[in-house]
This record gives sequence, C-alpha cells and structure tokens, in this order.
Amino acid sequence: MPKFDDTFNDDRLNELRRKEEEGLIKALALQYGIQYIDLRGITLNPEAIKTLSEQTSRAGNMVVFEKVRKRISVAIRNPNNPHTIDALAALQAEGYEVTTYMTSSISLEHAWDRFKDQRHTVAVKHGALDIDTDNIAKQVKTFKTPAHVAEHFTNIRTLNSARRISETMETLFAGAIALGASDIHIEPEEGGIRLRYRLDGVLHDIIDLERNLYERLMSRLKLLAGMILNIKTEAQDGRFTFTITDKDVEVRASIIPGAAGESMVMRLLDPTVASFSMDNLGLNTILHTVITEELKRPNGLIVTTGPTGSGKTTALYAFLRETHKPGVKIITIENPVEYKLDDIVQTQVSDDYTFASGLRAVLRQDPDVIMVGEIRDREVAETAIHAAQTGHLVFSTLHTNSAVGAFPRLIDLGVDYRMIGTSVNLVLGQRLVRVLCEHCKEAYTPDAEEQALIEKVLSSHPNPPTFETPLTIYNAVGCDACNHTGFKGRQGVYEAIRVDTAVEEAVIRDPREHIVLEAARPQGIPTMAEDGIEKVLFGKTSLTELQRVVDLAEGRHTRTPEAQADDDAFAAHVV
Repeated sequence: MPKFDDTFNDDRLNELRRKEEEGLIKALALQYGIQYIDLRGITLNPEAIKTLSEQTSRAGNMVVFEKVRKRISVAIRNPNNPHTIDALAALQAEGYEVTTYMTSSISLEHAWDRFKDQRHTVAVKHGALDIDTDNIAKQVKTFKTPAHVAEHFTNIRTLNSARRISETMETLFAGAIALGASDIHIEPEEGGIRLRYRLDGVLHDIIDLERNLYERLMSRLKLLAGMILNIKTEAQDGRFTFTITDKDVEVRASIIPGAAGESMVMRLLDPTVASFSMDNLGLNTILHTVITEELKRPNGLIVTTGPTGSGKTTALYAFLRETHKPGVKIITIENPVEYKLDDIVQTQVSDDYTFASGLRAVLRQDPDVIMVGEIRDREVAETAIHAAQTGHLVFSTLHTNSAVGAFPRLIDLGVDYRMIGTSVNLVLGQRLVRVLCEHCKEAYTPDAEEQALIEKVLSSHPNPPTFETPLTIYNAVGCDACNHTGFKGRQGVYEAIRVDTAVEEAVIRDPREHIVLEAARPQGIPTMAEDGIEKVLFGKTSLTELQRVVDLAEGRHTRTPEAQADDDAFAAHVV
C-alpha cells in the first residue's frame, strides 16, 4: 500500500508563514490607510538606510529606504509600536518630510541585510559609502572634452591604493556630468576595464583602466547602489543619489555577469524634471496642438512607440506634468521609477507587483490619470484598454517601429480590434536625433540626390514649409563647444495617428500598416520622415543624422498610385 508523506519541510512552512504575514500586512495597511510595500521588489537607497542606526531600525521594526534631500520614505511593521512612533517623531523633528509604508518582517530583514554589508566592508577611509561631491564639483569645471577626462585618469595612477579608488570614482562621475553623458559603461576585459560614456545617444570610448582596480571599484559602486556584494553570477539593479552644487544627480545602476566579470551601466538622471514640459519636446506646431487637445480628454489611451532610448519615458513624463492639476489624482506603474515627481503616486513593479496586477490594484485607488510603463503582454493590454473605457486617461508605451505599427501589435497581443476605436485616442511614434552645434555647423547646398530625397519626402507633407531655392542645409563639423562631435543635445522627431472613424474602420477592415497610414492622411499630421526633413531644413539636425535613425526609403512618400490600386482591389475581397 502506498505511503503518503504529508509532513511539511521547513522551507514550505516558512513560505506559508511568509504568505500569511504578507496577507495580514496588506489587510492591516488598508485598515490604517497606509500604503503597503514589499521592499524585496524595489531598489534600496543605502544613504537612506543610514538615516537611522541599525539599533533604532530594529527596535522600531522599521527602515528608511528612500531619501531625496529632506524627503524620506519609511517602511514600518506596526504603526502602534512605541519605538516606531518615537523614531518617526524624531525624524520629523529633524526636519524630514516622512512618507510611511507598511511592510512585513521578511521585507525588513531584507533591508537590514544592507547594514551587514556596510559593517563587513573593508573601508579604505571613513565613510566608504560616500563620494566627495566637492571634488566632483571642482573637476566638473575643468573637464571640457573626453581627452581631459582621460588625461586626469592617467595622472591619478600614481596615487596610493586607498585614494586611487576614491579619485577614480569621483573622476568617473565628474567626467560624465561635465560632458553631459546619459550613461556610464564599465566593461571588464581580460587585460583591463573599458570605460565609455554615452554622449547624445552615441557611445564614446574614454579610457582603458588597469584590471587591478576592478574588484575594489565594483565593490564601492555596488555598495553605493545598494546591491549585494557577494552575488556575482546574477543580474542586479540599484540606484543612489548625490548632490552637486545644489543639484541632485540620481544614478540608476545595472549589473550583468560576463565572461571577464560583471559589466555595469549607470544611467544619470535629473530628478528636478525641469526639462519635462511639452515645450521642450521639440514637437512641430501641428502635433503640439493635437497632443494638447488629446490631453484635455477625460478618458482614453495614449500610447508612445519607439525602440529603447527613443525618448518615450520623457514624453510620458511631460504628459503627466501637463495633466497634473489640483483635483486630479495620478498614479504610475514603472519599471523602475526613473524620476520622482511631486504630488504624484509612483509605484515600481516587482515579482509580486507586475504591470498587470499593479494596474488592477491601481484601478481600485480611484485615479483620474494612470501611467503604465509598458504594454508587454495581453493581460496588461486588455486591462489598459478596460481602464481607458471606464473613465480613466491612460498613458503607456509599446515597442514598435512606428506609430502605425501599434495597431497590428495590439491585435497580435490579443486585443479585440473592435475595441481599439473606442479606447485608443492617440498613438505617437518617435526617435531622437542629435542637434547640430550652433557654434560650428556648416551650411551647404544639397547635391542632386539629397535634393531629390528632400523633395520626395516633402511631397507627402500635409503642410510643407516653404524655403528659397536652392535649398540650404547643414553638416556637422566639430569644435570645442561640442567636444568635436558636431552635435550638442538631442531632440525628438515625431509622428502621430488619431483614432478617428476612418482609422477605426481601417483597423477593422484591413489593419496592414500602410492601409491605416493612408486612412490617417486627412488628419494632416506629418510622419517622422516629414517632421525630420522639416528639422533638417530648419538647421536643427543634419540629413545624415536623420537617416541614421529614420528610414527615409520607406513611408507615405513612397506610395505609388499603382500600389494604392492594388490595395483597393485587395480590400474589395476582404469580408
């Protein structure tokens, strides 16, 4: 007779207890009116954790997990704990603006492990988790080109071992800030460490550092970012913030394991979000009017499309700022939270809080505007569509090559094509092009091939700009002001499709991209190619740069009457 083993091992018992406690904390959080949080699913700020001593944190069953100047986020186990009450009062007395969350014991233990990392780290100087922001500020003033940064790295090779690591880290960030880099890449190789900056969307080699710096440099950076030191075979994410000349610089770090060691990429973010406004997006007049009108609508879905690094998140944050008014509740679901926005509830996905489950939870929070970081599967797509149909204005992104590509993509994800017309308001497509340096750009007359290409693209422009002939466009040259790249900054090129009756009928009848694009033609919104050529003619960017990011060989301007006749014949047989 078979024997059945119904005993639970320790792991299963612990898992049951964990789930039971998580459920209890969630229920209590609702009763107390305090937001629940799972600390294992977010990036912990090590500078924030140090706000309270380990003894105080453990006594109060609490931890400070986020800190931006005098604004802190505190996770607590029990709001009635006297030690918790005393610690929160002490923080407020010190001038901190405190936001509290309820969390479980498991989450707190996860956060308290960071104290262990800090204790067990061999510090080369007092405050090993800190970086000298005064030194960074001084270096920022002296670095004008990548060559200056590389030269300083070479000069500090004679420093003693302890100071060398600190100076290397500070130079790393000073160079990135001085040159306006968006990302710092640290790539270990067998013979050294390859250091690169992404400037205006393009990676530039800075210097190869000695391999013997690698372990100590990575340990310091991982500590700063709140990562676990002894995990070297798994991907990790982290973040930290430092202040330089009254400006907060937020760094989002990512590590992946590789054959020669862990590779790290750090993205530098500006939490002041001063640039997140509609006026700074570089929208043409037609599209600016269209988006402004759509943002005034009380419900519907607005989708931005494009590849990674095309400015989709920047556009969404600009939309949030535009819709942020008294009496409007905005909630975001992001992966991760890139920029902190005042008076907006921002949440971050985790293992237990996905885009789909988060969106369902957010709908119970009575929001007016919802931002979902990305529509990546059927469940998220259908829930976003449902939210748009039930009185919410929803913003999200899709990874497609163009605005019109969003329609077949949504259908491919499982969205009923008949629902698109009643839920989607606008689809935006975008890319980022580098802006020509005003100090050194060089005017020239386009050759016959370039002239023909410009005229062909403008032939389908709904409201083409007028220019004297022969045309004048510009080339990148390079000077000290632009680090000899010929470009300074980036700007978007855009296209958009409103979902009106004609577009809705096209999606239902024949959702092929060129069919939907033709149905949208009467809306009078330029395509990316047309918007890009307009920026070329206005001297914002070069034709070569535009061709680097936008395919000018295909588009509305390449459609022939014969192709249209074939489409009409095909459509006549579609039931």
